[in-house]
Amino acid sequence: MTQEVPAPGGPIRQSRAAGSGGARTAPRPDPRPEAEPGRPGIQPGTEPGSETGNGTLDPAPLDAVLRDFAAGQGAKLVALDFDGTLAPIVDDPTTSRSLAPAAAALRRIAALPAAAGTALALVSGRALADLAERADPPPGTILIGSHGAEVGHAREAGVWADPIGLTPAQRTTLTQLVAAFRDIVVNRPGAWVQTKPTAAVVHTRLADPDDARAVTEQATAVANHLGLDAMHGKAVVEVAVLRTSKGEAIRRLRAGLGEAAANAARPGDSAGEPANPAEPAVRVLYAGDDTTDETVFAVLGPDDVGIKVGAGATGARHRIPGPGELADCLGRLADLLAAGPAAPRHSG
Repeated sequence: MTQEVPAPGGPIRQSRAAGSGGARTAPRPDPRPEAEPGRPGIQPGTEPGSETGNGTLDPAPLDAVLRDFAAGQGAKLVALDFDGTLAPIVDDPTTSRSLAPAAAALRRIAALPAAAGTALALVSGRALADLAERADPPPGTILIGSHGAEVGHAREAGVWADPIGLTPAQRTTLTQLVAAFRDIVVNRPGAWVQTKPTAAVVHTRLADPDDARAVTEQATAVANHLGLDAMHGKAVVEVAVLRTSKGEAIRRLRAGLGEAAANAARPGDSAGEPANPAEPAVRVLYAGDDTTDETVFAVLGPDDVGIKVGAGATGARHRIPGPGELADCLGRLADLLAAGPAAPRHSG
């Protein structure tokens, strides 16, 4: 697939070349336990202080949670990480693709009528253009790239990217950051640097363990020297010149969708009032696998649904083993959303 990325604020036009996808790297076998039969896979909770991070995993069957989410009145946001969530982790990130059942479920959710009030978003650390190419999102999908620094919208004709504004000082810092990261990986096979519009990322998944450890330490030191924050993910260190996070991006998106829903409910009131942040008008379902997704779980409320994909400490209340089980959950969610919300009850 080839792509042309214009200046910020314009379309990302994509065109497919026959056979251009390249050979995919087979994902590593997942040693984690399978889901319990008869329901989308939520693993049992573990003791406080163990890998769950806070010991608050909800023991309720996930199917019941999905039913409650879909049946609720009001606007909804289904937001999903990409790598390790919709797509299995692979050694070569350029070969990553959503699992076919997950992609099919996303198309169904995106095709819901406007009256359903359900928005779909993909949230990734990947640059927006890269996310658009790998995820192939259905029209209507909101795209959030670079951990919230980039925002775009999938349309029939391609992906439209919102403008990114870097100051001259930030651009200078980004140039210094990229140069320093490239110096770090010299003579360290398997370690490589990825550049984004607002950040630089060093990857160590294919590096020797000793080299990976040294690269990680030096990348963190570079960030500290430049006065920036280092985000540590799975075999990556990312440093951005814009301070943002997936959690902050979801908070902004929820607020915007809530305000739009409130304005739509008040015909003739063009000004409207933003949703009350203490009582968000939009319920959120979010699934992610990485440490960077914990910033989203931290901003979810009691009526939201947070799903940790895979092992590791988490603030999410639900856990499933891997992308395959998440694809099953999304298919079930698409069924439930298509059925529509439950009729409101009136006391009598």
